[in-house]
Amino acid sequence: MDKKQQLFNLAGLAKRAGKTITGEELVTKAIQNGRVKLIFLANDAASNLTKKMIDKSKFYEVVVCQTFSESELSQAIGQHRKVVGIADDGFVKKMESLMTE
Repeated sequence: MDKKQQLFNLAGLAKRAGKTITGEELVTKAIQNGRVKLIFLANDAASNLTKKMIDKSKFYEVVVCQTFSESELSQAIGQHRKVVGIADDGFVKKMESLMTE
């Protein structure tokens, strides 16, 4: 199984475990509150959303993963979303290790 598929599966698992925060406003708040350490941002999201999320993430030292398109990300979590925050250290560690391998 390739890294992208493993990340895809982990995103779905995190969603089912209740460890995700979805939607632009909620994810932005979660970044500011330090509740998320990693976000998935659709690689085909609008440029203003992409800029906003990347700027926020840089400032608060949150990892941004742009591996998936909006449709792939939505499919992974079973909800139509452009941005998904991961609010669990265990999931974040595993996802980061997959992204850096």
